[in-house]
Amino acid sequence: MLHYLTVPVTPFQQNCSILWDEDSRQAAIIDPGGDLDSVVAEIEARDLLPQQIWLTHAHIDHAGGTAELAKRLGVPVVGPHPADQFWIDMLPQQGAMFGLGRSERFTPARWLHDGDSVELAGHRFDVRHCPGHTPGHVVFHSPQMKRAFVGDVLFAGSIGRTDLPQGDYDTLIASITQRLWPMGEDTVFIPGHGPESTFGRERRSNPFVGGT
Repeated sequence: MLHYLTVPVTPFQQNCSILWDEDSRQAAIIDPGGDLDSVVAEIEARDLLPQQIWLTHAHIDHAGGTAELAKRLGVPVVGPHPADQFWIDMLPQQGAMFGLGRSERFTPARWLHDGDSVELAGHRFDVRHCPGHTPGHVVFHSPQMKRAFVGDVLFAGSIGRTDLPQGDYDTLIASITQRLWPMGEDTVFIPGHGPESTFGRERRSNPFVGGT
């Protein structure tokens, strides 16, 4: 059985998720934007064995701590889609711009594309490329868990912003309606910020995509 814990990090209160297998204690860390001591403390408190870092996209609040955490834990970085390379290259500037301190560029051990999958202790997650917030944004979906880690594509009651470089509103709406909704109305999603919700609830009531 898989479990997960959401750890809000950085002044942006970004939802870094720690995902682990109950039996093997193997773990993946999704979007370690910063506050790494807090993230590592949660890992150690549960006696977990980190295996990978998974990234939905490369904005500073999601990827700012990636290089340092990968070195500390000795694990590879998986994702995002290669269209976010320019955001990775800009991490030092992003850190300075938002006052988040030093942030290093990194090279993922594996880029992700639509239709790929990632695994943790034999549990498979489907990868969907969901651009719009950033061009290389991906989502991790487990049909068995009925859970999706969606980064900044969709929020409870809102959607990701599209006014940053290479963001696009129409592309984001298409990602939500064409790639998230088919995952099922009862699927719970873990957004990059704020509380969890379900695709069904957002499809009915979200003011940006409700009724789509």
